Amino acid sequence: MQQFVGRMAGKQVETNRRSAPLRSWTKRLLSSSVRNLVLGALFVLTVSGIAMAGYIVAGWSVWDAVYMVVITVFTVGYDEIRPVNTPFLRADTIFLIVLGCTGMIFQTGALIQFITITQFQQLFGTRRMKNDIDALTNHIIICGYGRIGLMLAQELATNGARFVILERSDRRFAEARDAGFLCIQSDASEETALLTAGIDRARCLATVLPDDAVNVFIALTARSLSPTIEIIARGEAATTESKLRLAGATRVVMPTQIGAERIAQMILAGEPGAVQAPIRGMGARRESEEVLADLGLSLHRLVVVPESPYRGLTLAEAEQRAGISMIVVALKSQDGDTVDQPPLDTRLHVGDVALFIGREGQRLAPIRMRTNARG
Repeated sequence: MQQFVGRMAGKQVETNRRSAPLRSWTKRLLSSSVRNLVLGALFVLTVSGIAMAGYIVAGWSVWDAVYMVVITVFTVGYDEIRPVNTPFLRADTIFLIVLGCTGMIFQTGALIQFITITQFQQLFGTRRMKNDIDALTNHIIICGYGRIGLMLAQELATNGARFVILERSDRRFAEARDAGFLCIQSDASEETALLTAGIDRARCLATVLPDDAVNVFIALTARSLSPTIEIIARGEAATTESKLRLAGATRVVMPTQIGAERIAQMILAGEPGAVQAPIRGMGARRESEEVLADLGLSLHRLVVVPESPYRGLTLAEAEQRAGISMIVVALKSQDGDTVDQPPLDTRLHVGDVALFIGREGQRLAPIRMRTNARG
């Protein structure tokens, strides 16, 4: 993958550089139309307020003053509900006609400019993006712009790789577009979406959605459309890996497993006795939490007490009974011995303390489970 990214270095950056002047020009023009709208509205409101005050001072009711200002500013041409027969009233009306009508004409022009520019921006922006996607070859398709998808897109862009993102959510699609990435708002599990993204010309597809079932379906659909494409799939549950490979995934990435390995490296990189530190005091706590948070994971500690439902169970049985995916990083027994990354057939006894990684927001069960996240 790194070699592939290296061969394509600079191409995505070049595409963004070509479209940057147009985006900058459109942004300046759009901001000027918004500014004109605001200034025009303030001008019309100020003139209208002064004219209304003049009519009220002349003895008109507030409603009559408002009505007179509205029909004058919008040039409707109805007859005055009260005679304008004094020098003061005539001067006030002339003031309103000259400045109020001029301001309204300016405001109307600014509104038309704003609407026109917005429509042209959407039209040309969509057409330009479609043309850029159609011109891609040997590119990468990213399915999903969540936490992992965002990190992947940023890393690929930094290394100059060319890619296109498939995202169904309105908010995330807008975020990807605003970031300057080529993106298509569509369901990545649909054949039409993958074909629009150029799967027949793509070198690699990465499906990184948090839903294992959807990732399996995307891998299956992508493999049927392109028998030779490299498919890298994200998996959450350990049992999903085999399903993803059967569906056609070339490689399967397990964020939970990656997080566990990274934490284990931090633990083992310390002093000889440092493996107990995470269980006692979490000396590398802040750095560990930052790494895990990027992957949507969190670090927990479980103390096995006599009434614990996990007493006497193996780690595999405890995971199955809890109904969550977890990776045990270290297990400290009651006699003080600590085992790094213990095997799944290790049994839990009273007094054991297990340090494990699970998805953020998961809770293991009930009895004396302590979460080492943020205090």
